[in-house]
Amino acid sequence: MNELQASSPMVLMHPSSYANTAAASSGWVFTGDFDGDLVCIQQVGAITGSLAGGFDTAQSSTGASAASVNFFNEGAFTSVSAASNCQKRTVSCSALGGWVRYRPTIATGPATLSVTISGIKRAGN
Repeated sequence: MNELQASSPMVLMHPSSYANTAAASSGWVFTGDFDGDLVCIQQVGAITGSLAGGFDTAQSSTGASAASVNFFNEGAFTSVSAASNCQKRTVSCSALGGWVRYRPTIATGPATLSVTISGIKRAGN
């Protein structure tokens, strides 16, 4: 099976202009039915100040025991202060608490961005 064809994308932030950190933070999404690695893509369009992308993981949709996601292989997202930037990071699903959210830091918004995650769901999900 081709893994790219089998991947299931989930949009965390639809392409739009976000004024500040609170506006650009997604809700919690369930990732407990994914296997292997989860691909996290942040795409930034027009930006006024700067943006430092980040993801949190938790054990529930309320953010219980929330912690920052560590992207061990690629490191944290690089801070963005210029338009037209796309970055990808991967994380093992076994390192996640079952729920993730996108939580950037925007200094002097707005920032136009979109965020998507993608991975392979376990059989039967």
